[in-house]
Amino acid sequence: MSTGKRWLILSHGFNMDGRAASLTITDKIPYLLDAGIQPIVFSAITGIKDERFPHHQFLAWGPSGFRFDFRHWVANKYGRGLFYKVTTRTVSLLLTPFIAIEKLCLGYSSQWSWALPAYIHGRRLIKSGKVDVVYSTGGAWSAHLAGLWLKKSTGIELLSEIHDPLVIRKSPEDQGLAKPSNRDAAFRQKLEANLCAHADHLWWFTEGAMHYAKVRNPNLNTPENAHGFVVMPGAQPPSQSNFATEHQYAEHLNLCHFGSLAKDRSLSVILGALNTLLQKHPEARTSIRIHAYGAPLDSLTIQAIERFGFDDLVIAHGRLEKDSALGKSGRERVIEKMQQADVLILLHGLGEECAEYIPSKLYDYLWAGRPIWAITHRNPQLNEILSDRNAYLSASCNDAGILLSLEKIWRDWQKKRLNPVAGTSIGVQQAVEAILAQIELR
Repeated sequence: MSTGKRWLILSHGFNMDGRAASLTITDKIPYLLDAGIQPIVFSAITGIKDERFPHHQFLAWGPSGFRFDFRHWVANKYGRGLFYKVTTRTVSLLLTPFIAIEKLCLGYSSQWSWALPAYIHGRRLIKSGKVDVVYSTGGAWSAHLAGLWLKKSTGIELLSEIHDPLVIRKSPEDQGLAKPSNRDAAFRQKLEANLCAHADHLWWFTEGAMHYAKVRNPNLNTPENAHGFVVMPGAQPPSQSNFATEHQYAEHLNLCHFGSLAKDRSLSVILGALNTLLQKHPEARTSIRIHAYGAPLDSLTIQAIERFGFDDLVIAHGRLEKDSALGKSGRERVIEKMQQADVLILLHGLGEECAEYIPSKLYDYLWAGRPIWAITHRNPQLNEILSDRNAYLSASCNDAGILLSLEKIWRDWQKKRLNPVAGTSIGVQQAVEAILAQIELR
């Protein structure tokens, strides 16, 4: 049973505006404070320093991690103008040979070396009697590595929150048991095994992720090993000033996607369906618009735009940053755009990891209160959440089903009867309560 109230929180991306790996922990802070937890936060320099409690920011010690952190620090402090371009390119050029050596010798992802200062400073705090519990969360697995080192060297209680699966399976038949040839993947597999053996409490965000972790680590949930469970992270509701008024149907059906795009999570699947729909109903061209917020368009989407001649139908807005003139954070601007959408697009992906993760923006979508069109892949838990909330639901590899959903959305929009979101949103307080309850159980 955990009795200590002084928690050292290890989070590489803490207080990074709009980043999922940051929001998952920063949204919990008010509820942890209400529960009497006294946090001390270690993070990279990539986010905004929190003044409510001790928050120490450290540079990664490796060259690739230093480059990553430096870019974000300059962007936060000076914006992404000329100074950003000159300084970051200069630093990248100077670090290039050292990054090459690092990759050749280790082959790990860039943020691994942040674990080094986090461990050294954390051990000093623990040895001086200022910490009762270490809570690693990520995101970047360097936080878990530092937490594991602290657990092994001091015996302190360790809580570890796994955002995304540490082991990426390749097919439904693959259990993730074989040793990967990629050195970063092999290290993550070993890290998962060590966490399951040595952490006191360990949780995942989906039932699928915990299931496969248990297959690989049958010692999980035995008396002498980690206590594992599932917690849905949820999201904070918009502030009262950000709650939208009643939605107004306008000239266009605005389908809006928020977040990163890639070849396995691409708007091209929707553009292919749209092309077929326009062949059947040419008049729909004047109505439908697809908006992408938060990231550049992926290569498959760009190719589809060119192939179908959809330059006028797809609008790429890029990342919504903090607007000082309006006094709004990037997250607040994103929430506003979500609430203005006719339909929110949720692209799950195509990889086998989809069986083990739920896109974090789903929780913000539910608070936005707009109709959701989700294209999902092999995740019964996600499908159940969406079905219970009246979403338009398609399977990722079913082109006919995607076309059917798009046509239904278009017809419902014409009738001004898009599916309203049903059921309850999923907040953060329930996640904190679940974590504290599970910790107290053991």
